[in-house]
Amino acid sequence: MNARPIYLDHQATTPTASSVVEAMLPYFHESFGNASSRTHAYGWDAEEAAESARATVTRAVGGHKTVFTSGATEALNLALRGRLEAELRSSGPRRRIITQPTEHKAVLDVVQDLAEAGAEIVWLPVDETGLVRAEDVADRLDSTTLLVCVMAANNEIGTLQPIRSVGAACADARVPLLVDGAQAAGKVRIDMARDGVHMLALSGHKMYGPKGVGALVLTRDAPPLRAQMLGGDHEDGLRSGTLNVPGVVGMAAAIQLCLAELDEEAERQANLRDVLWANLKQAIPNATLNGHPQARLPGNLNISFPGVEGEALLMSLKDVVAVSSGSACTSATVAPSHVLRAIGVSKALALSTLRFGLGRSTSEEDVLQAAGHVAAQVLRLRRMS
Repeated sequence: MNARPIYLDHQATTPTASSVVEAMLPYFHESFGNASSRTHAYGWDAEEAAESARATVTRAVGGHKTVFTSGATEALNLALRGRLEAELRSSGPRRRIITQPTEHKAVLDVVQDLAEAGAEIVWLPVDETGLVRAEDVADRLDSTTLLVCVMAANNEIGTLQPIRSVGAACADARVPLLVDGAQAAGKVRIDMARDGVHMLALSGHKMYGPKGVGALVLTRDAPPLRAQMLGGDHEDGLRSGTLNVPGVVGMAAAIQLCLAELDEEAERQANLRDVLWANLKQAIPNATLNGHPQARLPGNLNISFPGVEGEALLMSLKDVVAVSSGSACTSATVAPSHVLRAIGVSKALALSTLRFGLGRSTSEEDVLQAAGHVAAQVLRLRRMS
């Protein structure tokens, strides 16, 4: 048995890469200046590092401007709330927000709140794999549409959405597209200009960067937004507050690291994911794959185990394999995943589901050992029930 559990929860968070930590360290104790202090060398050094990081992140996803935030949740709030408030202040007619029921809670909770402020929320249908269709987006677009919000990759089931097709439909109707790219960035190619994405939310800790830093990347034709944090007019007036210089430097280093090895690493993780699924499927009768079998994140596997209570399975594995039953943001609640329920999975089966998230450090030995541990515990719990 390993001294620590095999880590297969990379959709929840990733370990900060050692090269990223190394890049960040000088900005804690040597070049520690405030990037807004423009009267001396300490501030100039910090500003230079921050602007270099901004350019790196912007270029990495094909954007025009990057607004640094505390994470993807704040970035999504800025995009959704900021867009509606800007429209309301200009007395514009647009109130319709089109999104899907499998979005992260950072979208769902916000749009539900915005509905109380006068927004009309239109829900896109998803199929049994979690995919939306661009045709369904196009059918719902009209002159009152404020924006469309579709995530690039689902954080639970790994399904990759047809963002380029959705972007084309939005472009035809001159409606901005907001994409939650937290899970996709650094794992699959993102090009905002190519894909027709106007606003893209990113998170540092999902791609081997530090926690507590993220970004909202905008294209040149992104719609107006109203700031949600006031008190200094930082980040081009869109997000006040002293910039987390070590964090943004780390985020830039992380996205560079991921992009440099993206194709090879994606292939390696996809192969390991398939090995894990093949072993689990062979050992555990009736194990069911959730999400799209091909259009999914390379390192994601979401499996239901009929006849087993998911929380009991998690507890039985906690010392040997670190996995989750769904989104890390809702793991404190024993409730069926809203994602699984939206794609037609029964409540009982949704409560019998584990999410496996492979990453850069995952080895074939890890996958084979994890498969053995999971299979043994599933079969044991089934015998007990």
